[in-house]
Amino acid sequence: MIHKTAIIHPKAKLDTTVEVGPYAVIDEFVELGAHCVIGPHVYLTGVTKIGSHNTFHAGCVIGDAPQDLKYKGEPTRLRIGNHNVFRENVTIHRSTNLDGETIIGSRNFFMAGSHVGHNTRVGNHVIMANGALLAGHVVVHDSAFISGNCCVHQFCSVGTLTMMQGGSCITKDLPPFTTVANGVNKLCGLNIVGLRRASFTPAQRLELKKIYHLIFRRKKNLAAAIEEVRKKFSSPTAKIVVDFVAESKRGVCTGTTRSISQTEDEQ
Repeated sequence: MIHKTAIIHPKAKLDTTVEVGPYAVIDEFVELGAHCVIGPHVYLTGVTKIGSHNTFHAGCVIGDAPQDLKYKGEPTRLRIGNHNVFRENVTIHRSTNLDGETIIGSRNFFMAGSHVGHNTRVGNHVIMANGALLAGHVVVHDSAFISGNCCVHQFCSVGTLTMMQGGSCITKDLPPFTTVANGVNKLCGLNIVGLRRASFTPAQRLELKKIYHLIFRRKKNLAAAIEEVRKKFSSPTAKIVVDFVAESKRGVCTGTTRSISQTEDEQ
């Protein structure tokens, strides 16, 4: 199942069930698990370990060197889970340093032209639409939906079950279960559609709505708002939101074009 025009280094490790299309190139330190499909003109390089049932469409470049001036040519790493789809011309860069990794989880869908930068960690069941861009050292939690032409600044964290609307950008952390609108850091409510699809009950959604208003819709010091929410709500869902906001180092997106941080005074 390997096309005669494919170039595969003799030391590359491919499961016997792997399919490799025409003009694909697979370098020495690449490992491919069972039932992976490598499309035409795909380039797999770096110290890249790929699980099973992954599909790479035409023109993908996976595991190439990071776009980082600090990188000095070390054999850095990329690790990919199972059942991911990488559409045309997706680029995933390996880590900058030897003690770090770029990590992609399982059952993610990367649409055409999307990009994952070095040392980024993407969870499971994440969707990145066409042209979505993740800079270096980003963390994307499970079931996030990043729409077309969205941009995520380096070192940002995208919470679980969030939605980034098309063309939106964030330079701060995006809290779990929320939606960010077109623009920069413009939080615009809960990801209600995503919550319903994830089988959140009406009671759970109402609780999240109350938490959202307490934290993001009042002009109150963020630390005080977090403490108030901790006293009023003790569910696992509430804990996810509170812990994310409390642990944010960049500050979190709010309902305006500005962002609030842990130390902001009450206005």
